[in-house]
Amino acid sequence: MTTRRTNSIPFCFGEKHRAYMRGCLDAAVCVAEGAVRSGKTVDHVFVFAKLLEDAPDRLHLATGPTEANARLNIGDCNGFGLEALFRGRCRWGKYQGNDCLRISTATGEKIVLFAGGGKADSYRRIRGNSYGMWIATEINLHHDSMIREALNRQLAARRRRVFWDLNPEAPGAPIYTDYLDRYALLQQKGEFPGGYHYQRFTIRDNAALPPGRIREIEAQYDPSSVWYRRDILGERCAAEGLVYPMFDPERHLRPFSGGGGLWYISVDYGTRNPCSMGLWSVDGGIAHRVAEFYFDGRRERRAMTDEEYYQALERLAGGRIIQYVVADPSAASFLECIRRHGRFRVRGADNAVLPGIRTVAGLLAAGRLFIDPSCRDCVRELQGYRWEEQGEDRPVKENDHAMDEMRYFCYTVLRRLPWDKKEERYDV
Repeated sequence: MTTRRTNSIPFCFGEKHRAYMRGCLDAAVCVAEGAVRSGKTVDHVFVFAKLLEDAPDRLHLATGPTEANARLNIGDCNGFGLEALFRGRCRWGKYQGNDCLRISTATGEKIVLFAGGGKADSYRRIRGNSYGMWIATEINLHHDSMIREALNRQLAARRRRVFWDLNPEAPGAPIYTDYLDRYALLQQKGEFPGGYHYQRFTIRDNAALPPGRIREIEAQYDPSSVWYRRDILGERCAAEGLVYPMFDPERHLRPFSGGGGLWYISVDYGTRNPCSMGLWSVDGGIAHRVAEFYFDGRRERRAMTDEEYYQALERLAGGRIIQYVVADPSAASFLECIRRHGRFRVRGADNAVLPGIRTVAGLLAAGRLFIDPSCRDCVRELQGYRWEEQGEDRPVKENDHAMDEMRYFCYTVLRRLPWDKKEERYDV
């Protein structure tokens, strides 16, 4: 007789997480909100996998802000995802143009379709199907049209289940007013069909994280920032005051002393609106803003042409080898001008505002981002960059051009560099 060997997955669940997972087994909609790395997604993946074994529906949905994010956080999940839980019983494939995981269960083959939900037209990728269960990570970064379409796609489910996780936002964010707060009120009245199950977690609720690792993660944040309250304490709070309160001239202003490393230029383009360019050196895990070019057409009472801006770019680069120019993706004519000259490689910036701001804040707090004192316009903007007063997560759109190109550089380049270890990513 042969003995079938199984592998265990070494994950430690705290009692708060175990209680939440037990409640998920019988609730139609389950929501885990709270700190980064608090174990929210892992809870949902484990419950989703358990229910998948005898799910009466064949087709199920897994989404993130992008399809790649869904695969990383739900399919892989740092070794605790669906791929690991069903190792030997699953294989990646395609289903109607989307990546999918085909899983052998006790009740037949189940198909989990992976899709991105962050764009206005994302819903088109999931139309035409009926889904039994839906697991979504970072539901607050899904477009509302995707959320509504996915919920509609479950109307014919034989056993409907929804699992959402998110990091906290401002209390008035649409994900609360349109969904979570309304669901909670209906649940209190006993009027939510199938049941609504909610739990908030802090980073210290994750028993799988040793205290040393928790301290390392907390060190990436400034305790005075909105990101600390949301990402560490797991609190909903309004963004107010300075966007970068952790910026300290005594700590972050450092004359550039030269050395090796890689060179980049970031650009926020403007004709009559100000144009800002930053020259960056990256070496040994440190990014240094070495020099800048800043032109305000309103102040100068004239506009510059693309060719004039290109000459400014050349002067800023000097004789250095530039890895590539990270530029405002909407500056089509200037990007074409740069390409036409043939010296620089160009990359359109990833213009995700809030994740980009969070990345910059993390780098400043961790002491990985420095600015040469000669970059006076960048320093001026840093010291005055504020959130709007309406309680929404939007910075004031004035005197923010150096802030935009710095964000482009940090979010497009720094978070993807080899020195940025997976467990220390700053786009948390």
